[in-house]
Amino acid sequence: MQVGQSIQRRSADFEDVPRPVVGIGNDYPPSFELAEHSHRRGQFLYAASGAVAVSTPEGAWVAPPERAVWIPAGTPHAVRMVGAVQTRSVLIDQTASAMLATTCRVVTVSPLLRQLLVAASEVTAEYDLEGRDGLVMGLLVAEIGRAPVIPIAVPFPRHEALAQRCHRFLERPQANETIDQWSDALAMNRRRFTRLFRRETGMSFAEWRQQACLSAALPRLAAGDAVTAIALDLGYDGPGNFATMFKRVLGAPPSRYRP
Repeated sequence: MQVGQSIQRRSADFEDVPRPVVGIGNDYPPSFELAEHSHRRGQFLYAASGAVAVSTPEGAWVAPPERAVWIPAGTPHAVRMVGAVQTRSVLIDQTASAMLATTCRVVTVSPLLRQLLVAASEVTAEYDLEGRDGLVMGLLVAEIGRAPVIPIAVPFPRHEALAQRCHRFLERPQANETIDQWSDALAMNRRRFTRLFRRETGMSFAEWRQQACLSAALPRLAAGDAVTAIALDLGYDGPGNFATMFKRVLGAPPSRYRP
């Protein structure tokens, strides 16, 4: 496993380009990792092949095929590639990104948005703002702003003991873990735990547990792992229960996310 900078074009090299939007394309080998860093610009990160897993101090987001992660300016984040990954991303300055979200999120990449991202990665850094390239970049930002948000997010609490428990769970999620197990481990009664958990994460424990399981499953699906093996590893009784949950949340069966 490697940790380092992009093989071809480093985002940091384009921070000062006098253009509101800059496109970047890179190829990464399997399991490549970008250590925690941040940008002065917001980043819209799309994997044209493979999948990307983004982690920040506030949470974790996974973008499987046909999805992308929006990372606001100044957000410290690390990126892990799942499989061999081709990224097509854009860096957007704060003036151009004013209409975009102020928190990380995963969104759907439409066929039009995908083609715009590919086109943007081929545009020279200092393109003509009034020409065709400027129009491409303007339309690209507009399409990012209207892209549907996908409910894939695992927010981390600030409460230290709870955060430690959440991080450990995310390393090995189990769908059958219960509120009582967590509240006992943290020496809290059930009522206090449920209130604390929702206050700290914005989700119920069941919702967060489900999101953590999805976050663990998506990279494995993108890597080609069998649905049955993933379901059993996550503590589901079988692939049927897992597939039902998966389709209810993401609108498509797990097989849709396998290569």
